[in-house]
This record gives sequence, C-alpha cells and structure tokens, in this order.
Amino acid sequence: MVESVNKAILEGTKSRLEQHKSRWADELNNVFWAYRTTSRSAIGETLCHLAFGTKAVIPIEIGVPSFRVTHFDDGRNGKLLWENLDLLAEVRGEARFRTLVYKQKLDNFYNKQVHPRTFKVGDLVLKKAGLTRFETHFGKLASNWEGPYTVAKVPHLGAYFLQDMEGKRIPRVWNINNMKKFYS
Repeated sequence: MVESVNKAILEGTKSRLEQHKSRWADELNNVFWAYRTTSRSAIGETLCHLAFGTKAVIPIEIGVPSFRVTHFDDGRNGKLLWENLDLLAEVRGEARFRTLVYKQKLDNFYNKQVHPRTFKVGDLVLKKAGLTRFETHFGKLASNWEGPYTVAKVPHLGAYFLQDMEGKRIPRVWNINNMKKFYS
C-alpha cells in the first residue's frame, strides 16, 4: 500500500512541476491535499472523510462558489458536524466492507489468470538455460531452454529433482517457474 501512495504522490508532483522543477517542496502540500480529498475507488470515500467525518472544501470551491459554499450556515454546520462524527464509525465500517469486496474481486481476477502447473514423476520437462553459474550460455542466439529431462522426484509442491535421459541426476532442486512441459 505504501508503494501505491508513494507512486500517486510522485505522479502528482511530476504533473504539477513540468516547468518549475525547483519548486517541488512548495507544491508538495498541494499534492498531499489532492491525494487526501480524492475519492478512492476501493473504499468509495476520501481519506479526509474517513479521518474527520466530513468532506473537505477544496480551494477551487472557495474561488468559484459552489452550492455548499453559497448556502453555508454556521449554526447548522456545527450540528451536522456532530452528526457526522456520530456516523463516522458506520462510514468507516462501510468503507472497510467495500475494501474487502474490492480485494475479493482482485483475488478472483488474479485467480482466473493463473493456470496452475504440476509435474509427476516420469514427466518430460525442459529447464531454463543458464540458471547456474557452471552452465555456459552463448549469448542471445542460444536456446533459452535445455532438455528434455525427466522428473525424478517431487519433494514438495513446485519443487522437482531432475535427471537427464541417461538417468544421471541433475544437481539441486528445480522450481516449477524454471521449467516447462516437453511435448515430444
């Protein structure tokens, strides 16, 4: 999550400082304000609303009067702020629920894209070339795969001991990410 926040801050800073790169420290507060007052798709709320129980008035609304600014009533506003604070736990709960639904959708999408692979003892496989320092790889024209090899033993899911076609054991355990099925 921290990486995504940093990415958003960096992109916001870059977009605001295309011509005046030396003013990045002055613009950082504006980028933070924009980040806090922008609604997040995963939670459906702004960070400011989740923290303080009210939606922030952005600076453009003060310069160009909006309905909220023109119809502002100080007495009514105080009463509504207290009501919003009472409802804050409910708003946070709904945001937490929306976040869980969002994460579930991401998991489902990812799981649809993943095609699990397993090999059995005796399967013919190819292994990636040049993975150990003892193997020689002859540049970009060399083959990316070596083999075929036979799966000799499966110590646990995703890890395999290999042997060549003469039955000689290949040293070390090989991960399934470095192997693919050989079709003869």
